[in-house]
Amino acid sequence: MNQATGVIFCLAYILGLISTAVSWGRYAILALGIAVAIALPKLLRKYTKNSVKVTKKRRSRQKENALEEPLDAREELSLLEMLPRAKWVWAVAGLVAFLASVYFAVRSPQPAIDDISKLIPAVGNTQEVAVTVRGRVVSTPRLTLSGRSQFWLETDLVSEINGGEGGAVVNRPVSGKLYVTVPLLQATGLYADNTIAVVGSLYKPQPPSNPGAFNFQAYLAREGAFVGLKGRQIDWKREKAIADVNRVNSQTAAFLEPSGMQPSKIQAMRQRIVRSQLSHLNVPEGPLISAIALGKQAVDLPYNIRDYFVQAGLAHAIAASGTQVSMVLALVLALTRRFSKQLQFSLGVGALFLLVALTGFEASVCRAALMGFGTLFALVLNRQVKPLGLLLIAATILLLLNPLWIWDLGFQLSFLATLGLIVTTPPLMAKLDWMPPAIASILVVPIAASVWVLPLLLYVFSVVSPYSILVNIIAAPLLWILSIGGMVSALAGLIFPPAGSVLAQLLDYPAKGLIAIAQYFSQLPGNSVAVGQVSVFQLIALYSLICWVWIGGSSATDSVTDVTDRRRKEEKRRKPEAVRGKNQEKGKGKKGKSRVIELPSFSSAWILPLALVAGISIIVLPAWQVQSSLFQVTLLATSGDPVLVIQDRGKVALINSGDENTVRFTVLPFLHRQGVNSVNFAIATHGHLGLSGGWGKLLERLPIKTFYDNNAPKQIHRGNNQEFITAVQSRQGVYFPLETNSTVDLGSTRLQLVNAEIPVVELLVGNRTWLLVGEMTPEAQKKLAATGTLKPAQVLWWSGKALTAELLSAVGPQVAIASANEIDPETAAQLRQSKTQIFWTGRDGALQWTPAGGFKTTLESEENQTSFL
Repeated sequence: MNQATGVIFCLAYILGLISTAVSWGRYAILALGIAVAIALPKLLRKYTKNSVKVTKKRRSRQKENALEEPLDAREELSLLEMLPRAKWVWAVAGLVAFLASVYFAVRSPQPAIDDISKLIPAVGNTQEVAVTVRGRVVSTPRLTLSGRSQFWLETDLVSEINGGEGGAVVNRPVSGKLYVTVPLLQATGLYADNTIAVVGSLYKPQPPSNPGAFNFQAYLAREGAFVGLKGRQIDWKREKAIADVNRVNSQTAAFLEPSGMQPSKIQAMRQRIVRSQLSHLNVPEGPLISAIALGKQAVDLPYNIRDYFVQAGLAHAIAASGTQVSMVLALVLALTRRFSKQLQFSLGVGALFLLVALTGFEASVCRAALMGFGTLFALVLNRQVKPLGLLLIAATILLLLNPLWIWDLGFQLSFLATLGLIVTTPPLMAKLDWMPPAIASILVVPIAASVWVLPLLLYVFSVVSPYSILVNIIAAPLLWILSIGGMVSALAGLIFPPAGSVLAQLLDYPAKGLIAIAQYFSQLPGNSVAVGQVSVFQLIALYSLICWVWIGGSSATDSVTDVTDRRRKEEKRRKPEAVRGKNQEKGKGKKGKSRVIELPSFSSAWILPLALVAGISIIVLPAWQVQSSLFQVTLLATSGDPVLVIQDRGKVALINSGDENTVRFTVLPFLHRQGVNSVNFAIATHGHLGLSGGWGKLLERLPIKTFYDNNAPKQIHRGNNQEFITAVQSRQGVYFPLETNSTVDLGSTRLQLVNAEIPVVELLVGNRTWLLVGEMTPEAQKKLAATGTLKPAQVLWWSGKALTAELLSAVGPQVAIASANEIDPETAAQLRQSKTQIFWTGRDGALQWTPAGGFKTTLESEENQTSFL
């Protein structure tokens, strides 16, 4: 099997895994393989014949070029000429792709018969089941945003079940993986491979309730887990770990032996390095150095520092990547250059295995380690390394070991960035050959990597950081210092911790400088630009453009170079002739030159500008068309304040924000998905909450042009507004207090604050009236209804608490929406009796309304019927 055939089989396997994105993908890829096996060989033979004819005609025009050498001895074969003509190759490739999709389905996690997720009934799967679960910790505990500790638990026994179908059960064998969160202090001193019992409540994750929100259910499924455990306590002692030990069989009894709560050897080494680097440094400088050296598995960085690096486009700096692998491999080869190649190979492989273990077997490190192994293997065999082929082999091997990685974002970004460095760096370095190589590489490397990962990032996050390339160029010297220094201090700390501490202390100022750069650029106006939802077709079009620039630009450059070299050789062989002969030869040369330049791929000078214009158009034009014509009202599913987003043909109004977590995980992802880069109108309707922390968090990411604040006289926990007012005004925004009976024009929507203290807000959306009613006692509801201030409304929006018949009669809604996990049963009965359609966010998720489509829910429910109000 030649190299071309091997490349086709590897690409077919990867394409087969990609085809699993759709349910019918495996059959489509098989049909494609059969069609290609039938048609492509004939087309390739025809192309080869035509190519040979064209070459012979070209040579016959220039007698000097009519050499007796065969064609393939002097000219490189094109990509199409290198493809195999045998039908069996393409048929087998199609079969490989089909088997890859089957292999993916086989390896996809599915709950076993005794999986712990079976403890939660299929009906009413949102209920929690109180259990005590014993198992083995399979990950290092991590800190969550809520201040709890999270880890993965491989379950073995359930000691108690309270609330399940079978009542109380003792020592029930189970299997499966659990996503566990416990209070932070409960996980102190916990390591991977420890055996523990956790007391808590099982729950099944639900699909995302809001558009653009994180899909926690899919995340757990990819990790092989189908339930989570909200733990309250970890039982460390054997006698407390599980009830009725005498009823357990011998296998379980061996499992119950106390583990001693000791870290494994790899964890002890990692802990030794981290403690050495942190001993003389403060937070966050110390954790940053450890994260750069060993990756995010080694240490918990503060979340604000993580946000700075992610928003500035430096997220790769705090994750394990190929940089660490290349540095370790270069260090080993430099120290062993006088030894035999076999010894270099052995020491290099040992160093790679150790680094992969310390960094936690992340996809990017495994990829780099495999490529490093290939480099060492080529060194022993005295073979030249082909980086592109090595990357393809590494991808195929890793996907054979774990086909689920094909949909892992870290895996995808790692290989795309490496591909960009391999194929884009050389031509860019050639363009900058007038600069010192060290300076040129600082400019080229961020550009080469960013170009290839940008479309995928747009597709996943719908946000682009305009400063990312500039930030990476500015931060490159500091990153190199911290990477090299961090690796050296880690090695020293592993051997002699005091030495590692001293070396790490020298990196204090570079670490502070890198943090300052990330923080500064993350807080600049326009640090992130939302482009809206990018479709799969747009993603394919963007990568097609990149491949066109890569292949077309290099082909044009090679073509011009070959023609130039051939002319130089002709000039050397050419004998002196008469003036007329010389003029004729010059004319022929001009004619030949003109023929080359007139080809479509004559020069790469036009390819890049055309590709840039086309790429920007692919992203900007669809987003602009949607924004300019969309009128949509979205009621987000939130646990606190009700949040409403009105998109009115490019103008955005946001009613309430919720707390910081609501803004971080619900409001901002939705606005980014919609391509919103500024809020035209922001209205805080709840006076008793005042300016909550959510508005400040929102203002950090998006400018607010006009802010209306409920200025009710009776407010609880009202903080000082001046700081927030100053922040709004500093970003060219305007602040207005909102009084009772005041009216706000929001474009084609009008808002009126009927009552500021409750509050009661009336929205006129087109010719339909929405009424937002805050929480009130039954007496207050009756009094409000008696005053006659409540006008009839088509849509009633309330908190889900009890509503009186008087209020419902005064409003007379056709649709009632509750921002709550559950609604009052008596109120629901009254609404159903009056044939009012009921929605609530706890069941239906976020609601979206358009004039043409009516109400649509995010979550499917048997009780839901689309309303065309």
